[in-house]
Amino acid sequence: MKTRQNSKRDEREQRVREDLAAAYRLIAHFGLDDSIDTHISARVPGTRDQFLINPYGLLFQEITASSLVKIDTEGRILERTDHVVNPAGFVIHSAIHQARHDAECVAHTHTVAGVAVASLACGLQPCNQWALQFHRRIAYHAFEGIAVDLEERARLVADLGTYRAMILRNHGLLTCGSSVAEALILMLNLDRACRVQLAVQASGQAPHPLSDDVCDLTASQYEQWEGISQADGDDPYRREWDAYMRRLNPTTTSYLD
Repeated sequence: MKTRQNSKRDEREQRVREDLAAAYRLIAHFGLDDSIDTHISARVPGTRDQFLINPYGLLFQEITASSLVKIDTEGRILERTDHVVNPAGFVIHSAIHQARHDAECVAHTHTVAGVAVASLACGLQPCNQWALQFHRRIAYHAFEGIAVDLEERARLVADLGTYRAMILRNHGLLTCGSSVAEALILMLNLDRACRVQLAVQASGQAPHPLSDDVCDLTASQYEQWEGISQADGDDPYRREWDAYMRRLNPTTTSYLD
């Protein structure tokens, strides 16, 4: 990939870098990472074709604000770096940032629970409160092999549509949000939904049934809560994000470097 030097970083970009680095650390903290694989990306503020992503080869617990790689949707690295980008990460994240201008952050994981549910024919079931956040609000994308084919981008974004969450069949989970906080918290909740479902299935007992009306009501309540917060000018996920920062910061602030 070609490299070109970009202009001096502004305060908005630095804030996004710090949030994104913190998200990587939180994914590692909660054990949702997969060695040096999987990715979280964030759009560079004020752009439509540039995003930040992890340097390929670093553990999530090692990622800092300054180590993130700035790249565009054509695959050009925009600032001098000693790192490269995982080609599969570029394909998945460039596709969504290019097509979904509301997706400021995109998170992708290979958790055991997420991959397990992605490998089940039934997919995610509405059997718990976390799952109901995604009721009728989650997409599915068929497995096509390791995501290194640029032609898959069109199919991936077509399957995602306007949703903020997607199960990559036989592969893992994906969420996107209007902020790093939103994408990360959606991912944490989606993974929790998968873990509860697997625990229920492992019990051998039938899950307690929920009516379609209750499922739809609960999903709409999540949507209403988000809408009310946004109408008040708030990021509905920021309060929970700030709580996670308090959990992370007593352990380390090295992600700010």
